[in-house]
Parts: sequence; structure tokens; C-alpha cells
Amino acid sequence: MDVNGRLSLLYRQIKMLLGIGRVTSMNDSGVVQQVQYQTPMEVRGKTPRLAEFGFSSGLPSGTDVILGFLGGDRSNAVIIASNHQTYRHSGLNAGETVIYNQWGLFIKLTETGIIVEARGQPVTVNHATTVTVNASDSVYLNTPVLKVSGDIIDNAGTNNTTLKNLRDTYNGHDHAVTGVEQGSATVTSKIPGEQVK
Repeated sequence: MDVNGRLSLLYRQIKMLLGIGRVTSMNDSGVVQQVQYQTPMEVRGKTPRLAEFGFSSGLPSGTDVILGFLGGDRSNAVIIASNHQTYRHSGLNAGETVIYNQWGLFIKLTETGIIVEARGQPVTVNHATTVTVNASDSVYLNTPVLKVSGDIIDNAGTNNTTLKNLRDTYNGHDHAVTGVEQGSATVTSKIPGEQVK
């Protein structure tokens, strides 16, 4: 092949290195996520999608993807970038980062703090031995009910008494009654009639 032929082949391969497609389905069960995409010319399945280590997402149908064709070979594609026009989280300021999904839940890191938007859904922390919140001012829980399945200890660095210990002590306590004359009178009070539960 002469020089012009080689340059022409190289030019075609360079032109074929990148493309744009749209996701029609995906499978996240294997060692690499596989996506089916369509372009105006083709529909191709089992296309590997590469993402950053430590971050994974399931691409919803209709997601736009950038396709990289290894060696300019249209039958050897990988997905290297993605964006969904409808679900994209917009309005970020310079320097902000957000993790989001198609249902509007997100965690946003801003200059002035972290926002967790659960949109009425539960937030769960699993299998932690200890959860520590280091707050320099306070921890404020704006909730109608605070539920704790175990004991509560305040001043935990210097105190070992639980709220249950205090409750049991109160419910079983009595005390001396002053000013009672000797005889058949009782000199200690009865335990409280109304028990704290």
C-alpha cells in the first residue's frame, strides 16, 4: 500500500474512533456492565461500559453515551461517557459535586456544606460497629419522634448510667418523710404511683 493509501486508511480510522449512541437496555450482573445502544445506523448489545473505580450507576434507557471504537473498528466499542438529558442534575456552582439518580435523590458537596436529599425515602447505614458524628456546635434532630432500640447514655465520657437505669431507680425509689409522729404512722413514702416507662 502506498503512502496515500496508508494516510487514507489512517484518516478513516481516526474518524471512526468516536461515536454517539443512546442506551436501550443494560445488564449490570457481570464483571463489567454491558449496555445495548442504538445509533442512526445500528443497534448493538453487550457493549462494555467503563466507569471510574469506586463509582457505578445503572444507565436508564434513553441515556446518551459516547462510544469509543478501539482501532476505529465499529464492531469493537466501549462506552466511555454518559449523560441523561431528562435526569441530569443541573444548577451546580463551580467546584460543587453531586451524586444523583433518576428519582431526584442526591448528595451534594457544596462550598458551605453537604446536602442529602432523600425526597421522603429512608436513609440507612448498615453494619457499622460505631457511627461517630464530630460536631463542634450541636446535633439537631428535627423529628416528631426519636426512637432508639437500646440504652441512652449522656455525658458518655464520664458517665455510665443509662436512661433505663435512671427510670428503674425512679420507679422503685422511696424517701424519708419528715414531720411524721411516731406510732403507727409510716416514716418512708411509697414508691411513685405513676411509673415512668
